[in-house]
Amino acid sequence: MDRKEDGKTPGLSAEEEREVDKNQPPRAAVLHETIRLQGDQELERSIAALWWSALAAGLTMGLSLMAMGLFNARLPASEASKVIASLGYSAGFLAVILARQQLFTENTLTAVLPVMTKPTLGNFGRLLRLWGVVLVGNLTGTLLVAYVMLHLPIFDAKTDAAFLDIGRKVMENSASQMFSKGIISGWMIATMVWMIPSMESAKIWIIILITYLMALGDFTHIVVGSAEVSYLVFAGQLPWKDFWLIFAGPTLAGNIIGGSFIFALISHAQIRSESGPPKQQGSKDRGQPDKHKNEEIKRG
Repeated sequence: MDRKEDGKTPGLSAEEEREVDKNQPPRAAVLHETIRLQGDQELERSIAALWWSALAAGLTMGLSLMAMGLFNARLPASEASKVIASLGYSAGFLAVILARQQLFTENTLTAVLPVMTKPTLGNFGRLLRLWGVVLVGNLTGTLLVAYVMLHLPIFDAKTDAAFLDIGRKVMENSASQMFSKGIISGWMIATMVWMIPSMESAKIWIIILITYLMALGDFTHIVVGSAEVSYLVFAGQLPWKDFWLIFAGPTLAGNIIGGSFIFALISHAQIRSESGPPKQQGSKDRGQPDKHKNEEIKRG
């Protein structure tokens, strides 16, 4: 095939062409399969392994509340301070994801793709088992860490007050706002999960960017928010009924819809719409010798 016709840059050696191929970003289908395999592995884990990993993740997510409270307690009260304090929100996500602990909103994408690929009753059962164990483990961990942060003499009065303010800020939302913001939050976490396999070297920055934007937008997240709002409950400033009906229920539904029924479904539909393997350069001339390669061989 004439290089002018196929649009290739002239003058590239065979080694340089291999380097170009190596530097191509992975196709969406490759990302889909990578995440699907990860999800399938998670679905195969035992209940005990899921439980302890999810409990550890819930405890670790307390770092987000802790970091934001410490920032808020030590910064002057201003809008600019919120921009800085919101960085603390990323602390828990960084620790949980880098430690490979089970986070519910992350599993709304990874564990769903195997089910979408093979929608059998067995796979649906495995998905519900994983979701149930991980969600209960995450919430147990966040409630426990919030209780400990409040009742043990760890922080000064100013920091304790900052923790309460964070919880009050979350509860300023109505149930419908919790739900709507939860959709955005679930979609953002799913986007983060989708991006990481293609940019493994930039994983830390991807996590920080996405979760920082979540904090700036006050988007609701079932795991982090459980630590923030339960702190109010344990302090006697909010009834458990409001925790479950105004915060937890709507936020959980929003996170699942944003991560599973919007992002995962659209991403899966994109892959299913692709027809066959990627086109190979020079496919029309498959089996025919390349004129330029023959000339290079003769010159050699």
